Amino acid sequence: MVSVVQNVAIDCADAYELARFWSAVTGNPVDPEDGPGAHETQVLMPDGPALYFNQVPEKKAGKNRIHLCLRPETSRDQEVARLTGLGAVLRADHRQPDGSGWVVLADPEGNEFCVLRSAAER
Repeated sequence: MVSVVQNVAIDCADAYELARFWSAVTGNPVDPEDGPGAHETQVLMPDGPALYFNQVPEKKAGKNRIHLCLRPETSRDQEVARLTGLGAVLRADHRQPDGSGWVVLADPEGNEFCVLRSAAER
């Protein structure tokens, strides 16, 4: 027997607002049963575990020990531009002259995530 990953839990200060950001990132809906002020909410992912947002009183401290890596449908550079337009912040740029590498961004609450090359760019 094995276990199945049900969700990826992300602690945050404002569960609903951070879920709305990640809903825009992934193009998947926030749980329709949740709304502003919800202390727990999730982004419903059709092909994998949900992104679960849990409101906690403490602020983020230090580097994430686990993070999401995104493979965009468009180019990596186009996706980085789109995500920064949504409110993500550039943390580290590991793009290489040969096109390899990735970009580290942070969501509006400081949680790091990576943007990889698209399948077409690989």
